[in-house]
Amino acid sequence: MTHHDETAAVRPLTLAWVSRHLEAGERIVRSDALHGGITAEMRRLTVSTRDGGTRTLVLRTFVDPFYVERAEDGLNREAGALTQLTGTGVPAPALIAVDPTAAHCEYPSLLMTHLPGRMVLDDEQLETRVPLLARQLVAIHALRPTERPRVYEALTTADTVVVPKGANGAAWAAAIDVIRRPAPPYEGRFLHRDYQPGNVLFDVEHPGPAGVRIAGVVDWAAASWGPADLHVAHCSTILALLHGPAWGLRFSEAYEEAGGVLAAAASERLYWQVRDGLASSEEVQQVAQAWRKAGRTDLTTRVLEERLDAYVTALMAALG
Repeated sequence: MTHHDETAAVRPLTLAWVSRHLEAGERIVRSDALHGGITAEMRRLTVSTRDGGTRTLVLRTFVDPFYVERAEDGLNREAGALTQLTGTGVPAPALIAVDPTAAHCEYPSLLMTHLPGRMVLDDEQLETRVPLLARQLVAIHALRPTERPRVYEALTTADTVVVPKGANGAAWAAAIDVIRRPAPPYEGRFLHRDYQPGNVLFDVEHPGPAGVRIAGVVDWAAASWGPADLHVAHCSTILALLHGPAWGLRFSEAYEEAGGVLAAAASERLYWQVRDGLASSEEVQQVAQAWRKAGRTDLTTRVLEERLDAYVTALMAALG
């Protein structure tokens, strides 16, 4: 997933900024590009320490003009979330420094510690991993931060939904009608907002007693306050796209089995599930591209569109 290149790949001002946040006598000896992200450039930096060892940091940099404009908010939110998560038991990186407006670096950047483990996007050990994902999400929802992040943003509206080619027209029309209604009332929870396998690191080298274990949850740039249902719905949609619709439908059960609480009424649950499923149809192409780069070459845009259509159709059928 990484390739080695010289530290020259870190831009000069950014390199100087990172160096200012190292301990005395430390220096960057290696930089590797990390793949899998959609919005930012990620690099793993190897730092030589005074005792002759090394430690690893991660540098997130927003370079795409579209995302640079939005970087300040995302980096401030991520820095705030990482600070709040310190000592909570949720395995998140520790914040080292943030430059949200590129006052020091060439581009808006954030420096944090590196967590062990890797993202797992293939179908192996799903029966084990899905309950782990659910349990970790329940733990995130149990947090009561001293400062609440801002309220979640809905990512689509009934009038902007992109219906995939060849989709089940009746099911999508019914789904769009569902999100025309006002959002159901909910009890607020601390949300990662993009909690899904692409942002969870599994420690495959040092598994726990039950086999695989979660080593980290990364990318907190959209941290917000909102309904647990929305979080569960988002992870469900991504599982449906990655592994097939049945896994999307399975995730909310796994969340409840892990002690999580969802909306009592089926129609309210459906609202959040459908809202997230419809929102993801606008990003199918981008997601497919990122996953293919990360090794899931079978996941073409067409495959994801078909899976999303089957998932939305199944959600609507479950209600009927």
